Amino acid sequence: MIAYPDTSFLCAFYRQQVNSSLAAAYFAQMPEALHVASPLLFEFRQSVRWQVYLHSKDPSKGYSHSLARATLAKLQSEIALGAVVIVPIEWADVASIAERLSAQYTAAEGYRGFDVLHVATALHLGAVEFLTFDAKQKKLALAEGLQVPL
Repeated sequence: MIAYPDTSFLCAFYRQQVNSSLAAAYFAQMPEALHVASPLLFEFRQSVRWQVYLHSKDPSKGYSHSLARATLAKLQSEIALGAVVIVPIEWADVASIAERLSAQYTAAEGYRGFDVLHVATALHLGAVEFLTFDAKQKKLALAEGLQVPL
């Protein structure tokens, strides 16, 4: 596997945002399917559903249920087509790597749990590149020797 994304990449790819054109361009030139694991899919789907909740409380925030359904359907379509592949992970190994990253970096840099898990998953899977638009995750990925092309 060459590249592993985080939630910021998926959000930019599946929902129109500032970095959407960069995500789409990168995805279009990938030599292989985009590899994702279940924790990433959970966080992405949860973030889409959270936007629906925000929108239900204040229509100026988040986005509609219909837009959320379309966003999740687009992801599911990419999975069905094989453009996005769900890869299995060994949770014990990911957790071990995440614990090391947390112990080494979180007290000084303030990383969130899922940020650490995404980088740990990329390392576990042997990714060369980490796809993120999140400056903090980029810093962690680079510190661990991953390339961050975006």
